[in-house]
Amino acid sequence: MFDRDNWQEIYATIKKNKLRTFLTSLGVGWGIFMLVIMLGAGNGLKNGVMNDFKGTATNSFFMWTQKTTKPYKGMKPGRYFNFNNGDVLALSQLKELSVVSPQNQLGGWRGGNSVVRGLKSGNYEVSGVYPNIAKISMVKVIDGRFLNENDIREKRKVCVIGARVKQELFKADEKPLGQYVRINGVYFKVIGITTASSSGNEARQEEQRIVLPFTTFQNAFNYGDIVGWFAISSAQNVTASQAEVKVMSIIKERHKIAPNDEQAIGHWNMEEQFNKMNGLFDGINMLIWFVGIGTLIAGVIGISNIMLIVVKERTKEIGVKRALGATPFNIVSQIITESVFLTAFSGYFGLVIGILLLEGVNAAIGQEVPMFKNPTVDLNVAVTSLIVLIISGAFAGLIPATKAVSVLPVEALRAT
Repeated sequence: MFDRDNWQEIYATIKKNKLRTFLTSLGVGWGIFMLVIMLGAGNGLKNGVMNDFKGTATNSFFMWTQKTTKPYKGMKPGRYFNFNNGDVLALSQLKELSVVSPQNQLGGWRGGNSVVRGLKSGNYEVSGVYPNIAKISMVKVIDGRFLNENDIREKRKVCVIGARVKQELFKADEKPLGQYVRINGVYFKVIGITTASSSGNEARQEEQRIVLPFTTFQNAFNYGDIVGWFAISSAQNVTASQAEVKVMSIIKERHKIAPNDEQAIGHWNMEEQFNKMNGLFDGINMLIWFVGIGTLIAGVIGISNIMLIVVKERTKEIGVKRALGATPFNIVSQIITESVFLTAFSGYFGLVIGILLLEGVNAAIGQEVPMFKNPTVDLNVAVTSLIVLIISGAFAGLIPATKAVSVLPVEALRAT
């Protein structure tokens, strides 16, 4: 099928009609170029958005208290309440949960506190946590260790500081481990240093955070048995949404909150957000393929139409070949070879240009745009697209080839 004579005729045809060949190939090349660019851009956006979920377990949810909005069991609406250590014990008994991590924070959510070390001071987040928070939010320790159960049980006055805290309170050549920092007049020994496990604004917050053992926090800052909020993850084969419903029911019962009071407990479900984002990008991906394939089909149809013109122009030539003994297969193979060649060449060219452009964009933006990361296309997808395009090119040549062999040699020789 792909003998030397075929290739010589293809070359002669292309050389004779350079502009027409270029414009025909441009349609297919542009189609696969746009498909690659759109897929790469979609992946870049997805990677950037999904990076925000990277440091947190996707089967987790978070809860905090708000004021009640409905009367219940003699209690008036507008009542404020707090979680407590009893809630921790009650939730820890639930088989639907794998991690129950209570937390407190000085100054409330995102509140900053003056932390002193020698003559230096800074404003940082100070939180009391359990060691199991590392099972929900990724903790990246770069020096020393994280909190452990002995710290909780013995209420040790120790702390783990973020990399930014270390940078601002300690000299570059100074070892923070074993040193002390003062928080609200209480001294805590530094046992570890952590760095951000994600990127963006959340990463900056992580590196300016100081964490203490939860029990030490309650005791040192007179919190009694108050729990500020919970980070919770569901057990295996249990969705976070199912676990959340169970937890909310128990908390409402323990604090005499109306079952239908939806505002009394604030909550944020990581699993729901993760699934929403996945659904959104699945939809975007489908739209990209729809538009891209439509563009490719238009290009392939263009090649088919051009091949029909080629067949008409070469009617006499085809008649001569038939008269000299060329079989229908010889004619069909010639037409299909030309169609496949044009499709494969233009498709490959568009594919290469698209990938090179994506690599250039990726190198240019680097880490400068957190919401757009690694805009690449899977190699298997790219190669599969090219193979499908080549097969489509073969089909595109079938109609012109069929028309070519349907012409009788005598009629072809009469054509002018």
